[in-house]
Amino acid sequence: MSHSIYFNFTIRSDKESVYKAVSEPKHLVNWWPLKCSGTPQVGQEYNFNFTDDYDWYAKVESCKQDDYIHYKMVKSDDDWNPTTFGFKLKEKEDGTCLDFFHKDWPKRNDHFKHSSFCWAMLLKGLKDYLEKGAVIPFKDRN
Repeated sequence: MSHSIYFNFTIRSDKESVYKAVSEPKHLVNWWPLKCSGTPQVGQEYNFNFTDDYDWYAKVESCKQDDYIHYKMVKSDDDWNPTTFGFKLKEKEDGTCLDFFHKDWPKRNDHFKHSSFCWAMLLKGLKDYLEKGAVIPFKDRN
């Protein structure tokens, strides 16, 4: 049995801007990793660097510009390696609904629980980045 994390919420921003924020390295570094590289195309590899000890890689499993992107972890922590996470966007009258998932966790252990909490905080940072232009310094993101 695997476990999953889900969130959905509205961001007062257009779909194109939200998609860029979850798929382009120059925007991802403003709310999630310290350093990042990658291209939002199926099969392309992303590097999510948090520190020298947490230098992780994922491949784009599927994507459609301004609609969704899903990342499959390929080199990371043992708990994260079997997982896939992604963002699906839906236009709404008052902005963009972001449906987030992080699935296929092998155990509902302390790391799963900590990651669930961290995703909630990070996604709040994404919302504030898009709505207010706020960038939380990397050292303050966890």
